Amino acid sequence: MNHSKVTFHNRYGITLAADMYEPKGADGKLPAIAVCGPFGAVKEQAAGLYAQTMAKRGFLTIAFDPSFTGESGGQPRYVASPDINTEDYQAAVDFLSIQDKVDPERIGIIGICGWGGMAINAAAIDTRIKATVASTMYDMTRVNANGYFDSENSEEARHEKRRALNAQRIEDYKNGTYALAGGVSDPMPEDAPFYFKDYHAYYKTDRGYHARSLNSNGGWNVTSSLSFMNMPILKYSGEIKSAVLLIHGEKAHSCYFSKDVYRELKGDNKELMIIPDAVHTDLYDQMDIIPFDKMSEFFKENLK
Repeated sequence: MNHSKVTFHNRYGITLAADMYEPKGADGKLPAIAVCGPFGAVKEQAAGLYAQTMAKRGFLTIAFDPSFTGESGGQPRYVASPDINTEDYQAAVDFLSIQDKVDPERIGIIGICGWGGMAINAAAIDTRIKATVASTMYDMTRVNANGYFDSENSEEARHEKRRALNAQRIEDYKNGTYALAGGVSDPMPEDAPFYFKDYHAYYKTDRGYHARSLNSNGGWNVTSSLSFMNMPILKYSGEIKSAVLLIHGEKAHSCYFSKDVYRELKGDNKELMIIPDAVHTDLYDQMDIIPFDKMSEFFKENLK
């Protein structure tokens, strides 16, 4: 495949950086796929693996860094936004739609982890997206508002979170800098939940570490969580008319996100694929577990 570095801009004027992969020897207009995620990762990690693999299967692909992270622009750094990060996908579609080698009627997207939820939201708003894969999906709005497994789903718990985060805003303003929440803990406590240990095994080792990755280093800004608490991004998922494939590991702590959104999706072009015995991070980089054959089949069927 051919590789090139590209940039494009979103509706907020932020320049996004991407790696573009093109099948070698391809003729005519190609179907295209934009890939992003996981949440707190950079394009050189799982997104790049997905993009390269799908390019080898005949798709023109881009793996991009979301706004405020990696090689993409935006200030301040290390901010996440349910609005702007959904817009990042739409900006990727803008870019792909005007490429000489891309058929603008055959564009799909892939979202990994937290960007799976963003991808679903993008599919709900952008009718140009003809097919969406959400792999090992997180609903970042739900987990920020309700905690893991909805264990903090109460008005009182959310009030305390808001109080703490708004107090942090004052401290950040006084200091002229934004406090970081911290990436994946290192060393990882022995009594940490298994999925925290899975994150460590990816982000903090040679397996997945990257110098620009938030999760591998200092993490997101603490106050990034605020907007996610009040903006449920999957609200209109039931109105998506295009094709959607949800992929999740059977033993992933996050599997409930995909199962729940699948219940909201409508139409016979929606599918939930559960991978036996797989955990959340297996779908980041384990080539014998990620169902690339199924993904290729899905995109070929729905981008034709």
